[in-house]
Order: sequence, then structure tokens, then C-alpha cells
Amino acid sequence: MFNLLKGNRTVLAGVLGILAIFAPSNALAGSLPSGEREHGNVTVEPAYNDVDGSIVYLQTPNHLAPLGPTNVIQKVNPHAVAPLYLVVYPPNTPGTFNCMGVPGNCPDHDGPIAGIAVSTQPGVYGTNSLLIPGHDHLVGGHGSGAFNAPWHVYVELFTSNGAVTHITTVAQLDSAKGSGEIQEVDTGLVFLCAIVSESAYLAGTPVA
Repeated sequence: MFNLLKGNRTVLAGVLGILAIFAPSNALAGSLPSGEREHGNVTVEPAYNDVDGSIVYLQTPNHLAPLGPTNVIQKVNPHAVAPLYLVVYPPNTPGTFNCMGVPGNCPDHDGPIAGIAVSTQPGVYGTNSLLIPGHDHLVGGHGSGAFNAPWHVYVELFTSNGAVTHITTVAQLDSAKGSGEIQEVDTGLVFLCAIVSESAYLAGTPVA
């Protein structure tokens, strides 16, 4: 999994790991998957396919998680990198998110992401990161034109409480950014992962 610095456009000295994505399934019908699961030396998490809002899953080998920012320059072709968006929700926002709470069910990165939110937009997120209810992951899946194995992480923050809505597609995200309702923070982090089946997610043990 990955660790992010609690500040604007900066990177925490630490590990970037996997972020997995959601996809609807028979086993999870009627509910949204949430939280990291581990098996072997990999971690899998849910997120949204940013083209259509469906759920997919990403798996990252733990020993390959930290790729950047220094190693990105050395090992990753910038043209092969695709964006991964983390939409963070303010306190009291209802719903089930890809990752819930702090430290929550994605304990290796919930706290740093919440820290970015409260330090960047305290008027919306407050000053207590423990009150952040969670965040979602948006990625371009196969056929989107934006799918790559290396993912560049951007944190997406609402600029007012009135702007808060559930964002599951890149079209919604771009519209919100265009109207000034979302502020984007470039973490500078890149990590390596692959889209896997729902069964790979269900086979893992919940981290929290």
C-alpha cells in the first residue's frame, strides 16, 4: 500500500502500496465491497472503474509497491502511467466507501490521506483527521484508454460542503474540477498493480 505526506503536493517518506478497485459481484450483491484484503504477499482493494462506475479490483505485490517518486523517474516511462484518483469525503458524509474510517479498513493509507484532506481543506474536512469517514478509488479499467499497470495517485478534495456528492466516474470528477468544486492534490506517487477478479479479493483476509 502507499503512504502519503500530510500536505499539499508532497510525498511521505514511506511505502506506496496497492489500491484495489471495486466490481459488483454475486457474492457481494446488495452491498459495496470495502477495505483491503491480503493473501500471500499481495494486497487487494476495491475501487470504481472511472468510465462507468462499476467495481473492479486491483492487486499489488507488496514488495513492488513503492515505485516513486525517485524510482519512477528511473524505472517508469511517464507515458505508461495512468491516473488513480482518491476522492475523500468530509465528516458526516453517509455511505460505504472503498476505504472506511481512520485508521479504518485500509490502515496503511487511511490516515495519511485523511491528513492531506484536513491540512488542505480544513474548512470542509475540519482539523481532526479521525473524523474523516473514508475515501473512494477511481481508475480507468480495460478499454478506457487510460489503463496502465503503473498508477499515479491524485487526491481529490471537495472545496465546500455544498459540493459534496458521490463521485464514481471521471466524467463526474472532471465536471466538479471544472466548476471549482474539487481541488486536486498531486501526491507524486506511482505504484504498480494489476486488475484481478473478484474471487482474488474474496480469497484474501480482511486487513481490519
